[in-house]
Amino acid sequence: MVNLNSLKGLPMEEVAISEFKAKCLALLEQVRKTKKPIRITRFGKPVAEVVPAGPVEKTGSWLGSMAGKMEIVGDIVSPVIDLNDIEALRD
Repeated sequence: MVNLNSLKGLPMEEVAISEFKAKCLALLEQVRKTKKPIRITRFGKPVAEVVPAGPVEKTGSWLGSMAGKMEIVGDIVSPVIDLNDIEALRD
């Protein structure tokens, strides 16, 4: 992410809001390529700044994300209750 404090005081290209509306995609591409922000003005007063995006953070895959975070305690294969109790519950 771009630190906006580092941009303060730097001269920026200023673009009228009407021009920005007409050339939006081209201006965004210019910011992406040059890494230089532009200031959008309305009646000569700043209303917004377009700054280059920071590096994209890769998120890890969810597959295997819990590996090593759980511990099996006890027997997880045998039934929890006695087999005779299971027969009694069926009736």
